[in-house]
Amino acid sequence: MPKMIEWVVGKFSIDMGIDLGTANTLVCVQGRGIILNEPSVVAVKKGTNKVLLEGRAVGDTAKEMLGKTPGNIVAIRPLKDGVIADFEITEAMLRYFIYKVHDRTWAVHPRVVIAIPYGITPVEKRAVINSAERAGARKVYLIEEPMAAGIGVGLPITEPQASMIVDIGGGTTEVAVISLAGIVTAQSMRVAGDSMDEAIVNHMRNTYNLLIGEQTAEKIKIGIGSAYPLKREMTMDVKGRDLKQGLPRKVVVTSEEIREALQEPVRGIVDTVKATLEATPPELAADLVDSGVVVAGGGALLRGLDRVIAEEINLPVRVAEDPLTAVARGTGVFLEKIRDLRVALDTADD
Repeated sequence: MPKMIEWVVGKFSIDMGIDLGTANTLVCVQGRGIILNEPSVVAVKKGTNKVLLEGRAVGDTAKEMLGKTPGNIVAIRPLKDGVIADFEITEAMLRYFIYKVHDRTWAVHPRVVIAIPYGITPVEKRAVINSAERAGARKVYLIEEPMAAGIGVGLPITEPQASMIVDIGGGTTEVAVISLAGIVTAQSMRVAGDSMDEAIVNHMRNTYNLLIGEQTAEKIKIGIGSAYPLKREMTMDVKGRDLKQGLPRKVVVTSEEIREALQEPVRGIVDTVKATLEATPPELAADLVDSGVVVAGGGALLRGLDRVIAEEINLPVRVAEDPLTAVARGTGVFLEKIRDLRVALDTADD
């Protein structure tokens, strides 16, 4: 595209920040906040990368199809553990979201800031950039998720003092200590919300011989899941397929047993927080005695997780306000202050 035409088209495009998550994709626009929050799911024809419903079977529409599709349709989550597992499907998903924000399907070439997991490879970063460019972005900036989350929850990341963020998403948990707009030390592990869902699926299979889907596991986690004993324990009816008889069946599960099932992923998150603290320089570690730790991401909503972390590290721990949107809000702030904060960007050119 000639530069003059590209400039004109860019003037009429809406720049956006994108939290491209394993479970959900959120889009933030300057002055309007979060304007899109949909599952990172695409429904395609089996054996092809052809998106159904003329490219509209993405997000909420596609998630409703998970585990319920006929033989000729497959509902796909194109990101795994925070990185692109299917290049073409990710491109189709990004194109759909970009066009949806603009409410049109032509002349769309925005600047885009995309949050990526800490420590992913150059090849994985290039896959994100290529997918966004092919989906219509005229310029793509990458920012690491813990940095975006820190900005999104309002931490003083540009100050010469330590800020610590724990971002628990769908595919990865990102833990970082930030100072002077840079990540001093960080850990990224592929244990997060999806791992919790998987632990619940395994528990139901091993304890009750009941096979449930990932959406049911997520409902159990949200409904009665916890990391710390509750003042009032809860129960929940769970429906699935009996593995022995092959017939539908219902069982009653308790919050205590789900907490037990979630012990392994919760322990993995706590250990990652401790490992990050152990690698923190002493002067910055001293700052954290007062400033403490902020937990963000969907996993932060697991009941009592903040208390478990606080007891293990003996520091103040708080859950961010609206933790689900922290990363997306952070990318939105970068759109506004991209020149002031460019030291934190993964791409350095204009």
